Amino acid sequence: IIVQDVKRTADFYSTFLGNPLQLDKEQVAFQVGETKLFFGLPYGKYERYDKDNYGLNHLAFGVRNLSELRKFGEILDKAGIKHSGIQIDKYGKKEFIWFDDCDGIRLEFYLR
Repeated sequence: IIVQDVKRTADFYSTFLGNPLQLDKEQVAFQVGETKLFFGLPYGKYERYDKDNYGLNHLAFGVRNLSELRKFGEILDKAGIKHSGIQIDKYGKKEFIWFDDCDGIRLEFYLR
């Protein structure tokens, strides 16, 4: 995922993903379960993310239970990260919290 500032991205995502797996001046990586999530600088000019344009609309992290979802809401509150609070999807089936990262990328914690 292309970002504008690696250090700022590392600090933001460390809030809820823990310490990075890898961090240097050009990229940061996190281990999320069995998945590695990489964020890096663009090869050319940075262009602001637009979730309503082509490409990535949002990135969702599944949580196991409502208690864990509430915990992530508290982590976001403590870090001063604006979020939706716990909501129920339009189908009335799953709880979720959405928020934006430091580059405007839409993120979500959702109850699997």
